[in-house]
Amino acid sequence: MIHAPQCRFCSQPLQQTFADLGMSPISNAFIPLAQAHLGEKFYPLHAYVCDQCLLVQLEEFETPDEIFNENYAYFSSYSQFWLTHCQQYTELMIDRFELNSHSQVIEIASNDGYLLQYFQTKNIPVLGIEPAANVAAAAEAKGIANLVKFFSVATAMELVATGKQADLLLGNNVLAHVPDLNDFVAGMKILLAPTGVITMEFPHLLNLVQQNQFDTIYHEHFSYFSLLAVAKIFAYHGLTIFDVEELSTHGGSLRIYAQHQGNPRSISDSINQLKAKEKAAGLDQMATYDAFADRIQATKRQLLSFLIAAQESGKQVVGYGAPAKGNTLLNYCGVKTDLLAYTVDLSPHKQNTLLPGTRIPVYAPEKIFSTKPDYVLILPWNIQAEIISSMAAVREWGGQFVVPIPQLTVLS
Repeated sequence: MIHAPQCRFCSQPLQQTFADLGMSPISNAFIPLAQAHLGEKFYPLHAYVCDQCLLVQLEEFETPDEIFNENYAYFSSYSQFWLTHCQQYTELMIDRFELNSHSQVIEIASNDGYLLQYFQTKNIPVLGIEPAANVAAAAEAKGIANLVKFFSVATAMELVATGKQADLLLGNNVLAHVPDLNDFVAGMKILLAPTGVITMEFPHLLNLVQQNQFDTIYHEHFSYFSLLAVAKIFAYHGLTIFDVEELSTHGGSLRIYAQHQGNPRSISDSINQLKAKEKAAGLDQMATYDAFADRIQATKRQLLSFLIAAQESGKQVVGYGAPAKGNTLLNYCGVKTDLLAYTVDLSPHKQNTLLPGTRIPVYAPEKIFSTKPDYVLILPWNIQAEIISSMAAVREWGGQFVVPIPQLTVLS
């Protein structure tokens, strides 16, 4: 019998492929050098689109417990661009919703306190909910209260029983990481105060399609959202999306604002405008999703052609960054150390490890200045300006920067 996955929101059979990226390991499962002789698990990286509710999604192969464990290597505070974004968000929320010392801000997947620290300095009570204990410990070291567990209906009910509800309930890049989507959104409704506001930020499916961002597909991301899809999901659970903003973060994201159904905040014109934009781009048509595979394969050929040509002409190519998206790209394209000598990353949690699957070594950024490569392939292309600025000295020896998405480009 052929395995037929079901939609995690509406339970319809998933029959329409969006992107089949072959077999890949968990993208943040970095390999300690002492374990280099051991094997790895690989799983299908096959994204489907539901032809009923338009939710793009992967199957669940590893549980969140196995992904977000004590060795989870993603710490939000290592990007200054992201910290600035969060500081601006804090000021916007305080001003727009008149938050003060009597308000309660709760963040789901609060990571290392990268965002809540800014509310805390304004004397606004905060609580982080973060399942990865090692990351939560970094937040607690900043004095930020944390609940170390996954968010769910049960978690929400536990908090409400202690008298906690959120005036502002937020989550940045967490909605995509949730396998049990219905339980998660139902939990948010429970935890939200009667007149409270939810904000969620997540990469926008429209940008993924239009900018060829297939490398943002990886096993930690169970779902990929358009406004068309997420509005259906929230409405089903008694929540109304009343405003939406298009952001530049993570290659193009949405920030949605939601409230309990029946609350008096008026619905912004931006909701219908963005839905119309998504329909004009064909996100309500299966043919759009069908065509995506051809673009993915073209990108693979471009990257491999460039790396092979560089190798044959005696040029050295190294990477900058060790993001999850980079691991998807390198594994899908079959790039190993014969084509990419090494990569570097600012995070000490990733340094002196090997990338999952490809086994490319990760060093501190200073390594680039000692080997003076001809090309630096920027894997976190969404922060390329920040990286090029910090590594400007690469150009002193004639080194050039390369970005792989939306198509391979050598930056002069």
